[in-house]
Amino acid sequence: MMRKILLAAGISLLATVSAHAACSYKNEVPLKSLSAGFEAWKAVSSTMAECGNYRAELDQNFAQKQMAAFSANPALYQIGGVANETLVPVLQEGLIRPLDELVAKYGQNLNENQLIKVDGKIVAVAMMVNAQHLVFRKDILESLAISVPKTYDDVLAAAKKIKDAKAVQYPLGGTFKTGYDLGEEFVNMYLGFGGEFFDSHNVATVNNEKGVKALNMLKALSQYMDPEFLVSDSTYVQQQFQQGKIAIANLWASRAGALENASESKVVGKIGVAAAPAAFVGGKPATTIWWDGITIASHIPDEQADAAFRLAMEGIKPEMVKEHNDAAVWLIKGYQPTPVSKGAFDSAEQGAPPYPASTALGILHTALGNHLGDFLTGRKSAEDALSDVEAEYKTAAKEKGLIK
Repeated sequence: MMRKILLAAGISLLATVSAHAACSYKNEVPLKSLSAGFEAWKAVSSTMAECGNYRAELDQNFAQKQMAAFSANPALYQIGGVANETLVPVLQEGLIRPLDELVAKYGQNLNENQLIKVDGKIVAVAMMVNAQHLVFRKDILESLAISVPKTYDDVLAAAKKIKDAKAVQYPLGGTFKTGYDLGEEFVNMYLGFGGEFFDSHNVATVNNEKGVKALNMLKALSQYMDPEFLVSDSTYVQQQFQQGKIAIANLWASRAGALENASESKVVGKIGVAAAPAAFVGGKPATTIWWDGITIASHIPDEQADAAFRLAMEGIKPEMVKEHNDAAVWLIKGYQPTPVSKGAFDSAEQGAPPYPASTALGILHTALGNHLGDFLTGRKSAEDALSDVEAEYKTAAKEKGLIK
């Protein structure tokens, strides 16, 4: 089921990355990659670095840079990290190349479900799956006799108990940073309430009862968070957990392993995970399933593309997974599922949808991230904030020719 579902659909660091896994060859071609900066990409990049002549830019805002970087001729990076949504714009602009011949040459270790195809051509190689799922301090829930939340009303009830008990500094954490993160939180919650983003003419339709419900739930959750929640991204929440400051959050599965890292976490052995909460009783988990993977730029010589893909395959080899098994829910051969990956699998099994990536949703997602903070901080009503979202979307969508 996981496979079927998946196939249905900061701070920048520029440096040579150190590693542990030995490379099987010596890379002679200077190469660079641009990707997200979470633990899985660190593991893959460090493995590629062992081959030499390679630099990785690990940046949580990579998507904003990717279009311009890949539009340059030659492209500024040869290897790109992509996911459901970020694949769409670079693919539509012809900035990444078909990989069929390179897969045939270097992809002997790949599983079929790693091959992301569009119109019958392989355009990316998935290395892992990811989802925001419920992460919690099991010791705190047990001490306060709180059951693992199954809905967001359960989360709010749990947060009140935790606050009253003064068990931690803030009962909840959340990736509510203005911009992409906040847009993603709305997408998850809006889908959880059964919302639809567009009508048959690509006109945005989020300023409705379900959109208001989604925003009201996000605001209710924010009342139990660090007051600086609008600067809180995945790294922020991860560190809050590691420092023992929060008890519950909907956090990316790829981050959960870091909470069990004794060298940087105070909560080792105290963390539990579960499917993302539903927006209402009987609903599906209010999250979306993502894959992350590797693609190769179009605007580079074929010889450089060959070297880049070979290096990328080195980065996602089974030996890397053996060393970094807990860094992600890998699709790579040799992966052994761990307790921290259970929440993502359970979310998928319980019907969480893949992120519905499209050009239209990419534009809308940006508009959501730009305007929803006005409601969460009390500057505007939910309806006015959503009206601003639709207005920004309409202008941008007209420029793209999506609507008349």
